[in-house]
Amino acid sequence: MRILAVFAACCLAVSAFGQTTREEMAADLNKTGGVYFAYPAVSADNTPAPKGFKPFHVSHYGRHGSRYLIGDRDYQWMADLLHKAADADALTPLGVDFMHRLDSLMVETLGRGGDLSPLGRRQHRAIASRMIANYPEVFADNASITARSTLVPRCILSMASFCESLKEKNPRLTIDMESSNRYMPYICHSTPESDAFKRDWKEAYRKFKEKNTRPDRVVSSIFKDSGFVDLYVNPGDFMWGIYWLASDAQNTEGKISFYDLLTADELFDLWQVFNADFYGGHADFVPAEGKHLQNAANLLNNIIDTADAAIASGAPSAALRFGHDGNVVPLTSLMHLEGCDARIEKADDFYKGWCDWKVTPMAANVQLIFFRNPRQPGKVLVKILHNERETRIPVGTDMWPYYDWQDVRAYFKSQIKE
Repeated sequence: MRILAVFAACCLAVSAFGQTTREEMAADLNKTGGVYFAYPAVSADNTPAPKGFKPFHVSHYGRHGSRYLIGDRDYQWMADLLHKAADADALTPLGVDFMHRLDSLMVETLGRGGDLSPLGRRQHRAIASRMIANYPEVFADNASITARSTLVPRCILSMASFCESLKEKNPRLTIDMESSNRYMPYICHSTPESDAFKRDWKEAYRKFKEKNTRPDRVVSSIFKDSGFVDLYVNPGDFMWGIYWLASDAQNTEGKISFYDLLTADELFDLWQVFNADFYGGHADFVPAEGKHLQNAANLLNNIIDTADAAIASGAPSAALRFGHDGNVVPLTSLMHLEGCDARIEKADDFYKGWCDWKVTPMAANVQLIFFRNPRQPGKVLVKILHNERETRIPVGTDMWPYYDWQDVRAYFKSQIKE
């Protein structure tokens, strides 16, 4: 009954955490960037552990930090189109201003498509600094620390920035860092069943995208020659090109904004589509019948196995992992973290219960912190952080945010389909 009561309380918390509103997004337009939302400023939660319990192991999964748009082409085609229009005297004054802003931004972004930005490096350095400050016992001189990343350079550099920050705090640390195909089956995995559903979902997603993309106003605000538009401009693609530029500019150093080109309602509608893409393709979308969640089964098993090894070892240790937003989403859903596991059936309702920028902003992370007490050798406690905030799972406890690891372990195992 206690577990059921806790589960019911978590469901209420999920509803409050997961939902968002037009007003909330309009108050901070950066949030309309979805997974492009730069990691928010935090002071990490650190509720004192029960008396006598000290941290000895950290298990971590982190998304890479802030990055540029995925490819140089995402900037270049827009710049080429605007310059072509300028040569044809087809731009409005706002269009000319837009072109100049994009030219200025591309001084920084040229050749860096998909790369970690300086902000991304700073994010991981700061997260690592807070981690070692809050749990210094885990990062003692003799600690066994492993760091693994996917093969993508922005993940490797995120890992390097994180570990560099740890080493600055304790230069005597030895950190085993590696990026290898060997670790991809758990760091970045997708099952055939999940991939097949994503293909089936494409048509419904296309219709949802089409319904929420209304480009006429923004196109007419940039181009003054309808003949040029008819010949050279795909209105929907153009509107989405502006959205991507506006969403990612927060992750650059240039402090250039494009939000004035779109209204708050337009931004919200485009964000709804982006949010739907991630929810329908990675979270607990009802028609997917849990297929996406099992993409994180290997990762959650690895978290369990490394925790078991750390408990058996007795030495302080940390397991650090660096991947992508498409891995954070199924992991947080499979673990049933607060606000991350909503089950929704209709695309129009996704934003009411699940929000991508809350689940996996740039540098998103999940941390499990393990504690033990020499006077109670058989008892291990764990607390779970999502983006450095103490979070809940549907497991009974009378000492939240701390849980008995055996209860949590059994619950996690019950969610994994072998």
